[in-house]
Amino acid sequence: MIDKHNAADHLAPPLTPIADDLPSTVPFVGPEALERASGAMFRARIGANESVFGPSPAAIEAMATAARETWKYGDPELCDLKSALAAKHGVSPDNIAIGEGIDGLQAYTARLYMRPGETMVTSAGAYPTMNYHVAGNGGRIVAVPFAGDHEDPEALLSAAVREKARIVFFVNPDNPMGSWHDAGAVQRMIDDTPAETMLLLDEAYCETAPSGVVPPLDVDRPNVLRFRTFSKAMGLAGLRVGYVIGRADVVRNFDKIRNHFGVGRVAQAGALAALEDVDWLSSVIAQIKESRERISEIAARNGLTALPSATNFVAVDCGAAGAFARAVLEELGEQGVFVRMPGVAPLDRCIRISAGTAADMDLLTSALPLALQAARARLS
Repeated sequence: MIDKHNAADHLAPPLTPIADDLPSTVPFVGPEALERASGAMFRARIGANESVFGPSPAAIEAMATAARETWKYGDPELCDLKSALAAKHGVSPDNIAIGEGIDGLQAYTARLYMRPGETMVTSAGAYPTMNYHVAGNGGRIVAVPFAGDHEDPEALLSAAVREKARIVFFVNPDNPMGSWHDAGAVQRMIDDTPAETMLLLDEAYCETAPSGVVPPLDVDRPNVLRFRTFSKAMGLAGLRVGYVIGRADVVRNFDKIRNHFGVGRVAQAGALAALEDVDWLSSVIAQIKESRERISEIAARNGLTALPSATNFVAVDCGAAGAFARAVLEELGEQGVFVRMPGVAPLDRCIRISAGTAADMDLLTSALPLALQAARARLS
């Protein structure tokens, strides 16, 4: 007789059909995984668009203080942080939901709006996590190509109308190319998005963009959600804190499904202190600008072209097809310099280099010509 309680004698309960069809993969290969595989630490970690300049000292102090009270849960209503964000943006706290980074909030958004078989329109090669969440909810993804290394608002809207899309996803400034549209173009997209389509406007890099890129907030529109983060210029990527701004009755829906203790006590304290330290943020933005200029100089010195960037990274055109850019990336890794690259042609002719310290840039200066020489030899 089979012991019905012996799990070893039975198959695991089945997954849902949607989950069963998905690949068991991590969307991003982290530098830690690459370090484990190689057995060596990177000397310059300038590939994940983190802020190597770190968080505000005031944020570090606030987190250290909060760490003594981590036996307590964080405020599930995130009242203090919401109020501070509302004051910063001139909106009501009811217009803001906070979650585990933009990625976590986009997962909730997919759960709120994406039914199996329905469509999201995005750009081919754009930041991929929203695709991951849509697929996890059984959604269908329609991707339109970039136009001149920019996401194409007109093509996105045309596809959204044609496909009767539930969601259209637009990133400005853009990752992975660092390109941007001005506020007028973004506002036209906001104005022209069909009422039945939710526009997700990812503005993770808004702090590093020049003036005139981010249109004013309008929290009266029911079909626009604007996403911001503490992970980039504010240097808190390891905490996972992001927020979304929208109409109050729309934003309130996040309370139906979010993890109410997902943003912990230390994260709330650090984010609040970082938000208040405007001088530190200004100094980081200045350092990012300086590093972008240095990356452009290093690229030019090696016969490569750095694309204009409104972000904390620079896409560097390697001047050949994706196989060559991939070889350059791998050769840089061999020298301890971690960078990334776009995954879709023709964007994949580039490598993507995050802003770094002077020491990081010195390492890139010495490593890039050797990587180019080795890549050319490998592919000759």
